[in-house]
Amino acid sequence: MHKRQAGITFIGWLVLLIPVAIVAYMAIRLVPVYLNHMKVTSAVKQAADESSGEAVVSPSAVRNSISRRLDIEGVSSPTMDQFRVARDGDEWVIEVSYEKVEPLFGDISLLVTFDKRVVIQ
Repeated sequence: MHKRQAGITFIGWLVLLIPVAIVAYMAIRLVPVYLNHMKVTSAVKQAADESSGEAVVSPSAVRNSISRRLDIEGVSSPTMDQFRVARDGDEWVIEVSYEKVEPLFGDISLLVTFDKRVVIQ
């Protein structure tokens, strides 16, 4: 009677671990991008909350408020050109739309698109 060994070979380990390593590396590259977006979202919401009590909303004051908050947080992307403060019907809204390209390896990059819209009430 011959017993056969059962188990995974070195090649099997490589086939299993390479995709896991690639996904882990992608996550490591994307975490800072999403943390930056969370700072941007927080700055926009705080600026909207600050402006919500005012009778007349000044777009330049809202943009200055966002700019101050982003400077404090150390956020360099998105730039203030990508923020839009405008009237939409009866409401004032703050919109930010930007893309972030994060290089992965070689000619392969990850593209992340962010769109945030906050209504000033």
